[in-house]
Amino acid sequence: MGDEHVRDRAEPRGRRAERQHPGPAAAPSAADRREHGAVHRPSSVLTRPATYTGAMELRDLPSVDELARDERLAAEPPALVVEAARSALVRAREEIKAGHDPGDLGERALRELATAREPSLRRALNATGVIVHTNLGRAPLPEAALERALEVGRGYSNLEYDLLAGGRGSRQDHVAAILRRLTGAEAALVVNNNAAAVMLALAALAEGRDVLVSRGELIEIGDGFRIPDVLGRSGARLREVGTTNRTRAADYERAIGPETALLLRVHQSNFRVVGFTEQPSVAELAAVAQRHGLPLVDDLGSGVLVHLEDEPSAKESLAAGADLVCFSGDKLLGGPQAGIVVGRAELVERLRRHPLQRALRADKLTLAALEGTLGLYLDPERAAAEVPVLRMLHEPAEAVRARAERLSEAVGGEVEETVARVGGGALPLAELPSFACAVEEELAGALRAGDPPVVGVIRDGRLLLDCRTLTDEETCEAASAVQAARAE
Repeated sequence: MGDEHVRDRAEPRGRRAERQHPGPAAAPSAADRREHGAVHRPSSVLTRPATYTGAMELRDLPSVDELARDERLAAEPPALVVEAARSALVRAREEIKAGHDPGDLGERALRELATAREPSLRRALNATGVIVHTNLGRAPLPEAALERALEVGRGYSNLEYDLLAGGRGSRQDHVAAILRRLTGAEAALVVNNNAAAVMLALAALAEGRDVLVSRGELIEIGDGFRIPDVLGRSGARLREVGTTNRTRAADYERAIGPETALLLRVHQSNFRVVGFTEQPSVAELAAVAQRHGLPLVDDLGSGVLVHLEDEPSAKESLAAGADLVCFSGDKLLGGPQAGIVVGRAELVERLRRHPLQRALRADKLTLAALEGTLGLYLDPERAAAEVPVLRMLHEPAEAVRARAERLSEAVGGEVEETVARVGGGALPLAELPSFACAVEEELAGALRAGDPPVVGVIRDGRLLLDCRTLTDEETCEAASAVQAARAE
């Protein structure tokens, strides 16, 4: 019979009398427990802290119900208390089996309660030097975006209500006008991410028909998601053209047939093929598509609204002849996660009318934050100063070094020259000169466990805290975190 059943056996009458009139503090021996077939537990287990000391056995543990009646848990929600008590006892059993004393079980249950209440999604300090870090939430939002999301999210809004007409409206109207202005497009539509935007475009324009894609553009976009898989889920059929390293406009021309629905160009945003290579320009592909009366869809991936090295912008792609352009909102644009589609009005309307659009549409907080971000781009200088991603990309190395020196001085670290990256599958060859504060490698775990957690890079036996991805305020927080970690 298991320990839990042993605990519930009835005690002999003599033992019950002893518990009603206890003598001086002598606890029954293990032999007494075996002799009487019962477990002796102080009556205080239900009314006082469940503190157990000495050589504890599994049979000494209280039941879940007994531990849940600890007076320190009385004010907590019963369902949470039971779950916390159960978790505390599971961990206590593990420690006893390992030969350790589990300590104060009531206190342990309180810690389980506190853990259950802690948010899982937490703010973190990015000291990796990777600006658009997918694992750390990609682009930090500008204040304008946060303000709009807070204003819209705290109450009701005109999300799908036309205030002028006094009737139903479209949620797409809130960002369509500003996207048209920034990109020169006839129309715009927003869904929840760029993969969804591409899938919706293919489903609406090419379901059951052929889509021509260069073999050199059949990329994997992260976490195992591949363009052929996205294309397949849309209901379209993939037809590869060209080779991995060389594809020409003529390859598309030869592949066009009665079942061809569109030409798809996928920007190689997260890799580059160098050496003996060739690929047609957007203008060349647009010319082929126009000759055959087919749309050209350009998947830019990261997407930018301002000039940024060799990263193509939506405005440039449309000007070169693309009919639809898809790009992300939370990478180089620096806004919330979103998939943005801009282009010819008739094609955008087909996407809007497709049943899949409702399943993929963006919510009010996304649209509010996106509108706040896009508003900054009406003034490019303001965008460069207030969109965190753009600010980090263009910040002079001297300013980054000054932060690294302040951090190193505060924690007794060393300044080390590093190379920061754009991240987020954008500009893979770009190297940004940066500086980090180097501290002991052993602090990495404690810093990740801190509040807020600090995530750096371990290299050559040291932990590097890259200051290109830390603001001035965050640098002070990082210094405090390092000092706290050393004190543990």
